[in-house]
Amino acid sequence: MTNRALVRRPSPRLAQGLVSHIDRRPVDVELAAAQWQRYVVALADAGWEVVEVPPADDCPDSVFVEDPVVVYRDLAVIARSGAPARRPEATGVETAVRAAGYRVAHIVAPGTLDGGDVLKIGSTVYVGRGGRTNDDGIRQLASLLAATVVPVPVTKVLHLKSAVTALPDGSVIGYPPLVDDPSVFAGFRAVPEEAGSHVVLLGGDRVLMAASAPATAALLASMGLDPVAVDISEFEKLEGCVTCLSVRLRPVSGAAPEAR
Repeated sequence: MTNRALVRRPSPRLAQGLVSHIDRRPVDVELAAAQWQRYVVALADAGWEVVEVPPADDCPDSVFVEDPVVVYRDLAVIARSGAPARRPEATGVETAVRAAGYRVAHIVAPGTLDGGDVLKIGSTVYVGRGGRTNDDGIRQLASLLAATVVPVPVTKVLHLKSAVTALPDGSVIGYPPLVDDPSVFAGFRAVPEEAGSHVVLLGGDRVLMAASAPATAALLASMGLDPVAVDISEFEKLEGCVTCLSVRLRPVSGAAPEAR
């Protein structure tokens, strides 16, 4: 099995997407579609097999395909968003992970969970407790995963992975003004830009990141990493980042999964 990435085309209603922690700005839907296509090309160029989840045109935020599911080893946990308007997005994503051969479980009421709140580093899973994910959702996820689940407060941004992500060595990067408690993470590294907090691990030393964080890209390059920059400005207007535009499916083996 090769590395695969699930993606979903932007809805024509993208500009109506939810915003929680930032002011609403006009979204250029045509530009967003072009940026999404370049994001997909970047994944393919890095050797990922790109799989499109069926569009959900009635769901403005459906391009953020990471949120309806948490994949860990051979299990796909279908999330239940704290934003009720986003819950219909899960159906197509569940179909896609079932087709990919994953076992499936569900977060059920009163639990809520968004995939963007889940950061997996080896056998430790950090889960943000905030506006989209509640204590019962975290409890349910912990009962389903063969992992150590660590709740993390999230009050300054939409999702945990809006504040922090992990590098290939498992160290966590984040923009300190938006991280509630950096001490939760071993080996926390500060980055100089908010958008620099978000990386997608492409394999080896390559990391996908937003073009809006050039200083962070230079910092990561100085550490021996190979940053691949993509412009996602229209998605950033909706609190989106590089992580939430895909679900990365890696071959399941006996080894611990890498950070993602």
